[in-house]
This record gives sequence, C-alpha cells and structure tokens, in this order.
Amino acid sequence: MPALTIFPIERVPEVQAGDVLAELLVAAARAQDTPFEARDCVVVTQKVVSKAEGRIVPLDASDPGARRALIESESARVLRRRDELIISETRHGFVCANAGVDLSNIPDGQAALLPVDPDRSARRIRDGIRAHAGVDVAVIVSDTFGRAWRVGLTDVAIGVSGLAAVVDLRGQSDAHGRELQVTEIALADEIAGAAELVKGKAAQVPAAVVRGLEPEWFREGSARELVRPPAEDLFR
Repeated sequence: MPALTIFPIERVPEVQAGDVLAELLVAAARAQDTPFEARDCVVVTQKVVSKAEGRIVPLDASDPGARRALIESESARVLRRRDELIISETRHGFVCANAGVDLSNIPDGQAALLPVDPDRSARRIRDGIRAHAGVDVAVIVSDTFGRAWRVGLTDVAIGVSGLAAVVDLRGQSDAHGRELQVTEIALADEIAGAAELVKGKAAQVPAAVVRGLEPEWFREGSARELVRPPAEDLFR
C-alpha cells in the first residue's frame, strides 16, 4: 500500500471572482516551500472554486421563502423535505442537502452555489497548474455532504480531473482467493475526505495536497463516475 503525505496549502489570498485559482495555488505552494510535484493530487474546496467562478449570489438568510426559492432553482428535482431541510438532486446528478447552496464561510447576505461543471473546474485548475508549475497533477474539487446511512458529514469529490474517481476491483481476488463480485472503491471520495483532515471546516484552508498515490490511479476521470444511476438506486 502507498505511504501517503497530506499537507495543506495555506497561504492563498482571499479569492475573488475572476481569479485564476491555479496561479494562486502554485504561488502559495511555493511560498510555503511545498511546490507541486508530478502525480500530486490537489484537493480544492468547492467554496473557493465557486468564488473564482462568480457563483456567489445575494441571499437574505432570514427570509425562508427566498432561501427555499434559491434551493429549488438549483435543483433538478426535490426528493425530500423536512422543515427547512430540502434533499434534492442537482443538475449534476448529486443528491445532497439544499442543492449544495451554502451559507458558511462567506459574508452575511450571500450564498455560494455549486460550480456549473465541477469536472470542468477541476480540468481548468489542472491545466493551469501544468502551465504555471510545469508538472502534471490530479485535481479534485471537494464539498461536504451528509450520508444516507451514517451520522455526520464528510468531504466528497464533486469534480475530478486526472484521477480515477472509482477503482473497480471486480474480478480480482481477495486475500483468501475469492473473486470480488461487487467491490468498487470510491477513490476520489476517500482522497477528498483524507484531505479534509488537514484543511478543517473552520480554518478556511482552501486546498490540500495528497502525495504518494498509486501511479495506476492517475488517468482521465470524472466525478460522474460516482453518481449512482437512478435505476440502481434503492431509495429513489
């Protein structure tokens, strides 16, 4: 198994609409003497991606009607409601609370929306890092989701570039020689969760690097690999 190193990228200035995230990340990594290396996986929080892409909108959080209307406008369909909580499917296919509309870690009177195309966002950052640092890395755009069968939140991948989002082990043998029938590893989600351990929820650290991943995991990937088709979903 690989020996992993995980460290935060902390010296990133406050991100504004139109900023080139890759350029900021490369400069911050160099400033803290941890320049990017080939086959690093750079995990970037959705919040800073949304800021750079202008996906911050005005919202009066004290107005439940306005909040509900914004969530519904970001939803492909609403699946469940309980009081003010809405579980919906986004246009990306993600099933999550409040269509990913987020009020945390941004000024009062504003809300962050998910990127329009998080895979494209990840590709743009990856291409920019290659251009500014001269190395090929993988990029994950991460967000915090709840889980249907478990208590608590964890970070997951909503955008992926340069990495397998899912590693399919079906057909391989386990330690006792039995053939694996259903084992598919949510690799990008696991990496996003690991990176969150050094980023934290309240520290406003926008990115982390996971170094030492298996070389065969680096390929073209998409977060859509992680979206379960409705026909296979027992709860929709």
